[in-house]
Amino acid sequence: MLMKRILIPTEKVEDWKRFLARPELHWKPGFSAMTIAKAWEDAGGIPPEVLDMLNRSGQPTLAGLAPLAIIHEYKVPLPGGARASQTDVFVLARGKESLVTLAVEGKVDEPFGPTVGEWRAQDTEGKRERLAFITRLLSLPNVGNSIRYQLLHRTASAVLGAQFFATQTVMLVHSFSPTDKWFDDYLAFTSLFECRPKVGEAQRLTMVDGVEVFVGWCKGDQRFRT
Repeated sequence: MLMKRILIPTEKVEDWKRFLARPELHWKPGFSAMTIAKAWEDAGGIPPEVLDMLNRSGQPTLAGLAPLAIIHEYKVPLPGGARASQTDVFVLARGKESLVTLAVEGKVDEPFGPTVGEWRAQDTEGKRERLAFITRLLSLPNVGNSIRYQLLHRTASAVLGAQFFATQTVMLVHSFSPTDKWFDDYLAFTSLFECRPKVGEAQRLTMVDGVEVFVGWCKGDQRFRT
């Protein structure tokens, strides 16, 4: 899958819109695409609540991160189809010990898409190839039908994105839901790795091909929902 890697810096929130797969559906106040664009554009870097969560993680590699590049709607090709995994925000950052990448999934009230069972309902060779690749990459011999497929391919894309730059990556959910909606689905996913993080906490998930993988659920500033 050939994709252009010529990047243009943003000047305003609206600059984030053009890279959405379906802006007519997703670019609305109170939806995750616009909300996360407002939060990250306002910060001019990594938002303070994200930095605070990583600094409190107890992981020296995640403390004191300084962003080198922040890319919105970052596409990572995966086998088994023409559509890439599109990460809301991809961050390449310099840590105290090494380079670190963040693969950020923004959420307001939207779910994490279909479950694995729902996604596989229309069975195709491409879907079988993609799921086999993801589960092999993440060393998951058995993934139940109730797991949200989006969390699987976002974590896989976090690993693949890090392999070019870093030995640590964080699959981070930046949630603007006041009730932490869909946290149970996130917890069901992390439980596959015997990891049970709390809201506002980053934890080590696993090691994949030399990349140390962390996860985190960070609560976003509510003022960006409107």
